[in-house]
Amino acid sequence: MTAIREIIDVDRTPADVYAYITDPSHLPEWQLSAVSAESLDEGPIHTGSRVRVTRRVGNRQMPMTIRFDQLDPPYSWDLHGIDGPVRARTHGRIEPLDDGRRSRVTIDIDFEGYGLGKVLIPLVVRPQVRKELPRDEKLLKDRLEGTTD
Repeated sequence: MTAIREIIDVDRTPADVYAYITDPSHLPEWQLSAVSAESLDEGPIHTGSRVRVTRRVGNRQMPMTIRFDQLDPPYSWDLHGIDGPVRARTHGRIEPLDDGRRSRVTIDIDFEGYGLGKVLIPLVVRPQVRKELPRDEKLLKDRLEGTTD
């Protein structure tokens, strides 16, 4: 399977976008399936940082841990799930537009399944993410541009 990709332009600088996206406390504000997120490590997010995220998958809430594999502020980040039956691999990229006054955000997500996760990915997870990711990016844009409360 190929990664699910969404792209959106945001009227904020790459630094503003990057700071918001990589701050785990903001995850439930712009990701529809995220119920909660908490950093498991002290200090600011860095390569190797772990975050505990509880997500709605279908009708269930599933806790999972993600780890940041690479951070290249303010242009890209990579993270992946390290536990649970469904483990996402996410690559995000931020490109400056209009001399850095605006940004183009690209998010690619793919999945690895373990045990029951192998069945959940094609039946539940991929369809849910295909539907949610465009809405998530719209929420991200709205939050960053100050068009929502």
